[in-house]
Amino acid sequence: MENQWKNDLFICGGCNAKIGPGDLSGILEKLPKQKDEKLLVGFDSADDAAVYQLSDDLAMIQTMDFFPAMVSDPRLFGQIAAANAMSDVFAMGGEVMTAMNIVCWPEEQPLERLSEIMAGGQEKVQEAGGILVGGHSIHDSLPKYGLSVSGKVHPNEIYRNDTCEADDCLILTKPLGTGIVTTAYSVGEMGEEEFRAAAASMTMLNVYASTILRKYTVHSCTDVTGFGLLGHLNEMLTDRYSCVLESSAIPILKGAYEGAKEFLVTAGGQRNRNALSSDVKFEFDDYALEEVLFDPQTSGGLLVSVPKSEANELLVELQSKGITSGIIGVVTERSEYKMIVY
Repeated sequence: MENQWKNDLFICGGCNAKIGPGDLSGILEKLPKQKDEKLLVGFDSADDAAVYQLSDDLAMIQTMDFFPAMVSDPRLFGQIAAANAMSDVFAMGGEVMTAMNIVCWPEEQPLERLSEIMAGGQEKVQEAGGILVGGHSIHDSLPKYGLSVSGKVHPNEIYRNDTCEADDCLILTKPLGTGIVTTAYSVGEMGEEEFRAAAASMTMLNVYASTILRKYTVHSCTDVTGFGLLGHLNEMLTDRYSCVLESSAIPILKGAYEGAKEFLVTAGGQRNRNALSSDVKFEFDDYALEEVLFDPQTSGGLLVSVPKSEANELLVELQSKGITSGIIGVVTERSEYKMIVY
């Protein structure tokens, strides 16, 4: 099944297709600012999703995400795309309510494959506790799929991606390297075992980690996707803080480092590197490891900023639930570089 559709769907998409952080920020800065006292989070904050207050104890989370295929199996593609799209809701501490399909499909492609993609997406929506309610489709030259998602959260319990505090510990809840692994696999340079591990990570919903987080003090949270670990961490730190990362504590998918050593890297990773070159200092000489940290993630994990006093307990609980996690660094006062990696 995997190889049968390889030439049709496998185009190395996913979050690697995302517009780079430098270009995107320049576009958004030119849009007129809108004000509404009920809009608690909008695009001007570079957060994961929009949040609109409906009542004193209820706010709506609104987000969407879609992209070209990064795997050839249609059902797996649908599962990954849906997990990725819903992740923004979980990153903000919310629950998924409804989802709508976003479909771009070539006229010459068999509709049976599209049916498989949408079935995979629906499976993940149901697993998240939501319901698929419709969608929109158009013809396009390349297959693309994703979801528009509505969620809910208490207005006082929103996780923001830019509210970390000095001395916070940084926890990552999934291993890095999905972009490198899927890219290398697409050209026959990565094994089936490594690819399956990446697929399992991409299809794992962040709802499980998010549910655990509710027991702890979360100062800031985001999900790691197209801008890579360092790009999303850069947004979390804003201009107020810096951080020190311990590379040996960062979970990495099997095969990702080896793939990077063979220069099986992504265009998205190079965009991330170019955008962040003046903000990060590596205290080691290892190009491959740098590439893993810049690598665009599809349906990556949550990056969480929590008080140091709670970090170890949170890590133990995440790991006890089978969530591959690590305390990867500490938030510090602002210094010359926003991110220093040892």
